[in-house]
Amino acid sequence: MRKQNSTFKTAFISEAGSGLENNDYFAFVELEKYACYVIADGLNDLPDAESARLATQTIILAFEEHPSIKKRAVLSYLEEANKALAKADSREKLKASVTVVVTDYAKARYGYAGNTRLCLYRDGIIKEQTKDMSLGTELVKEKELPADALSRHEQRNNLYTYLGQGKGFHPFVSKKIKLVNGDIFTLYSRGIWENLDSGELDDVFSEAKDDPQESLDNIEDLLLSKQPGNLENYTFASVFVDKVFLDPNRKRRIKKIITVTVVVLAVVIVVSVVAWLLYRQRLKQVEEMERRYTNMIEYIQDDNFLRAKEECGEALKLAEKLKTKKQIQAISDYEKLIEAVNTADNAYSGGKYTDAQSAYVTAKERSRYADRVADDYIDKQLTHITDYLSVFDYIQLGDTLAAQGDYERAEEKYLQAKSLATKTYFEEGRRDAIESLEAMYASRDKAEEADTQEAKAKASNETGATQLASDGDKAFAEGDYEGAKAFYAMALEKYQELGDTAHAELIRTKIASSGEKAEANKQKEQQAEAYVSAAKEQETAGDKLEAKKQYLFAKNIYKELKMHGKVTEVDGLIEILETAMDQEQAEKAEKESRQAENGDGFEEQAGPGGEAGSGGEIGPGIAPGRSPAA
Repeated sequence: MRKQNSTFKTAFISEAGSGLENNDYFAFVELEKYACYVIADGLNDLPDAESARLATQTIILAFEEHPSIKKRAVLSYLEEANKALAKADSREKLKASVTVVVTDYAKARYGYAGNTRLCLYRDGIIKEQTKDMSLGTELVKEKELPADALSRHEQRNNLYTYLGQGKGFHPFVSKKIKLVNGDIFTLYSRGIWENLDSGELDDVFSEAKDDPQESLDNIEDLLLSKQPGNLENYTFASVFVDKVFLDPNRKRRIKKIITVTVVVLAVVIVVSVVAWLLYRQRLKQVEEMERRYTNMIEYIQDDNFLRAKEECGEALKLAEKLKTKKQIQAISDYEKLIEAVNTADNAYSGGKYTDAQSAYVTAKERSRYADRVADDYIDKQLTHITDYLSVFDYIQLGDTLAAQGDYERAEEKYLQAKSLATKTYFEEGRRDAIESLEAMYASRDKAEEADTQEAKAKASNETGATQLASDGDKAFAEGDYEGAKAFYAMALEKYQELGDTAHAELIRTKIASSGEKAEANKQKEQQAEAYVSAAKEQETAGDKLEAKKQYLFAKNIYKELKMHGKVTEVDGLIEILETAMDQEQAEKAEKESRQAENGDGFEEQAGPGGEAGSGGEIGPGIAPGRSPAA
């Protein structure tokens, strides 16, 4: 979920320059939880660039075997590369400068040895940068050499720490760095910094947008425009952190995004007037969109869905203008919720309580895609409607009892209706209850003479029909659509026996609505069963990750349908699957360990600048599912 919920864009250039061979090497790999970026500059003049390639591949392999952002882990990657170069079978001792960056998509840590360089830009300003491990750098530190003269000084490549050093190898490993949206990592070799000063690089990245390749093209154009007589191998890689990983359960993420955006843009304004002018309009649009978005949520929380609709519409227009797909989707989900609630509110205010009840149930379903922000309001309205329908049911039941001649019980029902309507501030229902009560009193004396057994029987059937209809309404409101259908069916039979076509037609409508809801739930259950079957097939085929995904899909549907037994069943299947996956991983690790102890290794074909072979190679030919480069 970390890689999927973050956006890291990587681009690089790597050329031989004036040389015949490219002794630089760059590669990266992005796993689900961690990513690793490595640049190496070979210090040998070998034609096959063996030192840089070997260093980069050793670090990538060590990272893949034990991915971690811990300081100890990063140090071990560098030490493994140092050992590999020191033990390499070569015509001369292999040496290289190296810089490695490891990230969990939220934080980062870097380590290096030699004079390959790293810069972390934040809001156009250098947040972190390496210091060359050379005698030239020590001269600058002791103020014996101006900093701007280092790139030309003879001691710039006289390194006191480098890969292949063997004993006395002391690389630097940084502390953890918390990443923010908009951060830019740059990795580059001496072919870059010997010909371009830091100010020129800073200018490029102070104006960088969201395309790392565009920035690299600008750097290469700037480098070549200088037309150096003897251009070293040069490699430059940049990683644009468009979106860092955030915990999905973190509260108030929207406000934090707004805060970060405002802070970032404010710093850019201070650093560069040009950048400020370029981003000013977009900043205002983002701020306005976020303001509208926040207002929309606040209006929803205040139960003001009409104003929420206005703010949602404006926020959606801005999101579409900014082409922010995730914001468009999020706001669209809120828009659907608001539309459903307003439809329900209109039916509610128009006295169409059955329609309103159905509409609120639909709104409740949509609310789960909008952070459940309207659940309290919807539940409150559904409770009111249930009470209102109960008031009408009491009145209808009282009418039935009065028609039956059972005035004592009719009075009781009218009074119940009046009491409930008064309690819930349902003026319409209270007025109808009083009118029915008065009408019952006026006709009680006249009706007493017609109190026959037949009328009592008919009224009893009407009472039963009304009660069944009321039970159906309550079942529908609780989401028991099959139960609602059963109650409605019994009520329909009674209304048909009574010849009450109006109520019969109303009940048919309710049966149809219940059937649609029940069928929808049935289809969801069938879909969940299909996911379980697909998961079992994938598990049999050996694709346990895909099987787990299918089980999770099924589990979510069962949870939505409140089928707790099925949820427990699927949890059991997932637990068995995860146990099997853990066992497989353990066996794989044990196998790899035995291979390592027996001296088994790997061979890869990778050329300078990123030409890659096939199979499970690392760097330019890393196995499918990873993003390598050289």
